[in-house]
Amino acid sequence: MSDHSLKAARDFEQKYLPFSYAEQPKFHVTGGIGWLNDPNGFAPYKGEYHLFFQYYPYDVRWGPMHWGHVKTKDFIKWERLPAALAPDMEYDSGGCFSGSAVEMPDGRHLLMYTGVRNVRGENGRIESFQTQCVAVGDGIDYEKYEGNPVIGADMLPEGGSCKDFRDPKIWREGDKYFSVIVNEGPDKSGNVLLYESQDGYQWKFVSILAECANRYGKMWECPDFFPLDGRHVLLVSPIEMSAQGLEFHPGNATVCMMGKFDRKTNRLMREVVHAIDYGLDFYAPQTLQAEDGRRIMIAWMQNWETSACRLHDLGFMGQMTVPRELSIKNGRLYQLPVRELERYRVSKVEYENILVSGELSLSGINGRYLDMEVSIRPVDVGSIYKWFRIYVAKDGEHYTLIRFRPDVGTVKVDRTHSGFPHDIVNIREIPVNAVNGVIKFRVVMDRYSLELFVNDGEQAASFVIYTPIEAGAISFASDGNLIADIVKYELDTEIDR
Repeated sequence: MSDHSLKAARDFEQKYLPFSYAEQPKFHVTGGIGWLNDPNGFAPYKGEYHLFFQYYPYDVRWGPMHWGHVKTKDFIKWERLPAALAPDMEYDSGGCFSGSAVEMPDGRHLLMYTGVRNVRGENGRIESFQTQCVAVGDGIDYEKYEGNPVIGADMLPEGGSCKDFRDPKIWREGDKYFSVIVNEGPDKSGNVLLYESQDGYQWKFVSILAECANRYGKMWECPDFFPLDGRHVLLVSPIEMSAQGLEFHPGNATVCMMGKFDRKTNRLMREVVHAIDYGLDFYAPQTLQAEDGRRIMIAWMQNWETSACRLHDLGFMGQMTVPRELSIKNGRLYQLPVRELERYRVSKVEYENILVSGELSLSGINGRYLDMEVSIRPVDVGSIYKWFRIYVAKDGEHYTLIRFRPDVGTVKVDRTHSGFPHDIVNIREIPVNAVNGVIKFRVVMDRYSLELFVNDGEQAASFVIYTPIEAGAISFASDGNLIADIVKYELDTEIDR
């Protein structure tokens, strides 16, 4: 590693990262300093799991994209490594955009990313041109391939645009490498393209795996494609999504498509389409297959529309979700925090068969670093309560509200009073399945985040909150009588597991 731009980023990290440690969440990945967005290169390498990310260390706003780098053995405790990539070549001078990683048969680590080149046209406007590039390294230092870019505009299908051609997700299957990459098609909406290679350097176009056809947003971003529980799953993050009931919210969204992969045509025959996460802060998910066979997903826990809204004194901006185990049940993608999180549970507090009628607080049920499960049911089937609420991160001024209405089958999360001094969207309603008023919640909190899992992972919803860390009260309330079982654990990542 001899590049000046990368050395400058590493020197900056070494000098300034220690000053931000005290304000970090305990088990959610951040850039440590500066700006973070999409997860990149989330993959196993030499017995550990590496995660790279879109990164600009010099400011808490988006800038020319570098790749930050961390690794873990258990998805909860992360070791920070030096920045891996910086924009320093003509083909990536506008940024090293999102991509992925794979371990090569000879033990080297192959990174595949989008290089961006910005050119000012005759009309004075800047246009971006995107190509796919690779770098190879040893888990710390990476050298960009002298033959970059490895996939350029000449390898696009007819009508494809190199101005929106990005985010390669690479994997190895048998003796070949494969990659899915998003591209704007001739109808001005997103396509997912499939490429293959024998060596990771020389690529050829295979097929259009899936097409948006202007149905789910416009341009797609950050594709991931993998088999799971007898089906194939395609994850994409659309831009300019139109609202579709409570399933898809407008703006930047995420979509899960499941179906059969036709190996003759190399197309996904999609059968089921639904949102991945129903919260306000979830984008660009990426998955890996763990050594024990589990499919693990992580995502950027932020929203482009609200990414300028932050606490003024924070030295970092952006964090990842807790990694989640994926499965398919009842024709849907289910997700729950990785089971390793349970190793760090301490100080169990449990209540069974508690009558909730009006508002209720319980001794020992509080905190901001917690893993809490709440199951509720009516006192009797013939008398359904009107609503149930959980208030978290609460003090005399602040709180975040989780409300369930059994009559309409929705959960609402409201962070209006969660410390955001900005006029932004703070409420999201989530469609849920709950028969006769019976429902289960799991709430995971880590300083500035709240992740909600409903009915054992049938729905998930992610939210950033900036409530003062001292606000740790929790209470429950209902209109009507119900019975609740509640168990809460503190999460302590300082203990050795």
